[in-house]
Amino acid sequence: MKYVLLAAVLALAPVFANAAGPVEGAADMVAHRAAYRLTLDRSRDTAGIQRAEGAMLFEVQDACEAWATRQRFTLVVTDRDGNTVETSSDYSTLESKDGQTLRFSLTQVTEGAVTSRVSGEATQTEAGGRVVFTDPVPNEMRLAPGTLFPMIHTIRALAAARAGQRLLLAPLLDGTTADGPQDTTTVITGGWQAPAENSRFPALAPFGHARMRIAFFEPGQQGGASTPGYEVSLRYWANGVADEMKMDFGEFIVNGQMLELALAPSGGC
Repeated sequence: MKYVLLAAVLALAPVFANAAGPVEGAADMVAHRAAYRLTLDRSRDTAGIQRAEGAMLFEVQDACEAWATRQRFTLVVTDRDGNTVETSSDYSTLESKDGQTLRFSLTQVTEGAVTSRVSGEATQTEAGGRVVFTDPVPNEMRLAPGTLFPMIHTIRALAAARAGQRLLLAPLLDGTTADGPQDTTTVITGGWQAPAENSRFPALAPFGHARMRIAFFEPGQQGGASTPGYEVSLRYWANGVADEMKMDFGEFIVNGQMLELALAPSGGC
């Protein structure tokens, strides 16, 4: 299952001191801290999942030439016999605002034992790039031209929504698997929505938003009758905040509802 968590890595920021200029739309992304409650939406009939509950904390910090992100995720799943499994993960990224460099680290723990570690660094240019893994084993892969990193993918998806597009197809490297990039299909539903009053989170009222569904496929399996390995539906605001999401892990689907939001002040670089 594709559980992702992001850890603070501001100490790596000097790596990007000579980075190229930010991509268009980078200035729209806001540093923030958001807390989510996770609950079971529904379970497939054959899965036998009766309950799922947990929490997620997601943070984005502006490291001037880069974004430092952290997501902490804990989920307890209960089956029809009353057995429970607790999974948590901690996933960190440092992504340059020019979309050319990504550092990532993921640790996943199940029932107190480490079950997965992924870490490494990737670089990308218009001609392609490479990713070098240090965990779980040293390995290197080439990246096809057009491969996106997580924040740049969010920016491109929001730009597509504002432009009235329905689809965004792109390979995505997020560092959550040692298998390298995954093909993604982003479907934008309902079009771009104008700013409106927001009683729960007034800080989001000045921003438009769009709903989208992102499906992740193994390379070469995208489209047709292929079933995605993971799928997430979100409501993304123009500043990069997602306040609602559904995470489809195959056997069951989890709701993520934002409970708290704190926007960081801009500037300081």
